[in-house]
Amino acid sequence: MLVKTKAIVISSLKFQEKSLIVKCFTLSSGLKSYFVRDAFSSRKANQKIAYFQPLSILEIEAVHKNKGTLENFKEIRNGIPFQTIHTDIVKSTMVMFLSETLHYSIQEEEKNESLFLFLETALTWLDNHDEISNFHLILLLEITKYLGFYPDTSEIDLPHFEMNDGVFTLFNKGNVLSEHETSLLKKLIDLKFDNTEKIFHVVERQILLKVLIDYYSFHLEGFKKPKSLEVLKEIFS
Repeated sequence: MLVKTKAIVISSLKFQEKSLIVKCFTLSSGLKSYFVRDAFSSRKANQKIAYFQPLSILEIEAVHKNKGTLENFKEIRNGIPFQTIHTDIVKSTMVMFLSETLHYSIQEEEKNESLFLFLETALTWLDNHDEISNFHLILLLEITKYLGFYPDTSEIDLPHFEMNDGVFTLFNKGNVLSEHETSLLKKLIDLKFDNTEKIFHVVERQILLKVLIDYYSFHLEGFKKPKSLEVLKEIFS
């Protein structure tokens, strides 16, 4: 079946000497993996490989056989030509980390249009703004809405957050955050991308990042801590 759709690049893996296997989150069909033959051998190899940088947004025509095997592109175009995401060291490190997180988070081959549109809007915002120190934290928290484990805020005034059930609680037992960690999480819940106030200092952002990665681990089977996490910490230290 020939499909025309937008696609966000989640990962690309070199296959043998000349080819790529590219995992994309598509607007029409959810998660799909594609085989790109001779990606490194044509005269326009650099141009072709540039399409598959982390979290690039593409417009594609592809043949989807939907048999659980690798699919094939027929045509690829740049959907949103980012100006800064892949050239700014902070932003490029951030999207490398986020793409790796999404690789372990989006696990089902099913359409999730609302998540796709959220990611598209968020990445466009990132490309056009400079105050981005909290972007990855806000994004990680917001993604949990679309994956089904956003914190239940009905009792948000209680002093602790329980990770397994995703609820605020009076009791400090089990997989529960400290009052300080819970306070930071409450601040993050209220935060929007365009808030430019210095809400968190470096150590607090690192605490929140650990909390969010742990929260993902509790709720997503097979989730792994991204290898690029340490690089991200270095960038924001």
